[in-house]
Amino acid sequence: MSEWTPRKLADLISIKHGFAFKGEYFGEDPDGPILVTPGNFAIGGGFKKAKPKSYSGPIVDGFTLSEGDLVVTMTDLSKAADTLGCAGLIPGGRKYLHNQRIGKVEILKPQQLDKRFLHYALRMDSYRHHVVGGATGTTVKHTSPTRIVQYVISLPSVPEQMAIAAVLEALDGKIAVNERISATYEQLLQCKYAELGLSDEPDGPVAVPVTDLVSFNPKLAKPVADEPVYVDMAALQTDRAGIPTWTSRAPKSGPRFMNGDTLLARITPCLENGKTGYVDFMQDSEIGLGSTEFIVMRSRSGIPAELSYFLARDGRFREHAIRNMVGTSGRQRVSAADAANFLVNKPDAAALAVFGQEAQPAFAHMKSLQSESRTLATLRDTLLPQLMSGRLRVKDAEKIVEDHT
Repeated sequence: MSEWTPRKLADLISIKHGFAFKGEYFGEDPDGPILVTPGNFAIGGGFKKAKPKSYSGPIVDGFTLSEGDLVVTMTDLSKAADTLGCAGLIPGGRKYLHNQRIGKVEILKPQQLDKRFLHYALRMDSYRHHVVGGATGTTVKHTSPTRIVQYVISLPSVPEQMAIAAVLEALDGKIAVNERISATYEQLLQCKYAELGLSDEPDGPVAVPVTDLVSFNPKLAKPVADEPVYVDMAALQTDRAGIPTWTSRAPKSGPRFMNGDTLLARITPCLENGKTGYVDFMQDSEIGLGSTEFIVMRSRSGIPAELSYFLARDGRFREHAIRNMVGTSGRQRVSAADAANFLVNKPDAAALAVFGQEAQPAFAHMKSLQSESRTLATLRDTLLPQLMSGRLRVKDAEKIVEDHT
């Protein structure tokens, strides 16, 4: 094992703030470059796909990002600062913009520090404590390049850094494959859902209230458990059905849900961003609690359970919900009653049954993939501090990873 040397990041990297691109140029252009925001980062670190804010204005030289660029967040809108200072590598396939809430990391001495190794080093708890402990601000948390580069990192030789990164990337790679499979399932089922005609403008003779198909905030008994399952807003994804994380806590106020229910964010900007989740991770008789900012949607008896999820993702339904939001700027909400005041075309019974026959096994496989990804992420997070400290040799970690992938 090579010798490990403590080094201050200031001697190895620089961090460059981005540019304040004007909000008036952002929209939903599928071909425009995407603005990278703190919402693109998973808690603990790592780049994730979020609902894109594509840009159609003038591009400023020096503030675009390329595949493989390492970036860190400079601000976090949550009081907990969950993603403050988090690092991620820019993926391929699109153009990205670098704004003032994101810092681009430049490696000054690549002969001493591998970028991929640094990406994982910036997921260490010690780094997170360093950044969050020095955060400024109340509602909006801030850090700075000056604060980040004061962090001290332990470095082995560059070849060993690369080997460590490769071990951890093997786990992240399998998680990414699982996510792509799940995304493909959802895309295919979205097409099947569209064939039911529920996305079309309702035609008078066949128009029915959506409540004929789905109930909103259905009644449920109090949870039996002393600390029932609790899902907060951060757990919902913007483009996937699965709910990857949850906690347990003493019962408080909040909507109750069970397996087969869909959780829809009702507050701005979470509703506009698409935060939605399908509950499938509890025991069949178990009852959980969610954020007070959720609407619970449940398919009625005889209707495929998964239909409630695809209705919640439906563009026409979401536009209806957004139009019916009320409240002060920045805190607008839609009520369950207003969201439920919606007409759809009555779907053909046979086509609806076929949809359910296709959706049920697909969602079961997606659940299995998410469970596997959760196990792999736990393994990655367990190996990370051991590899980064030199307590675990790379060849031993490789054997562990091989046994799990």
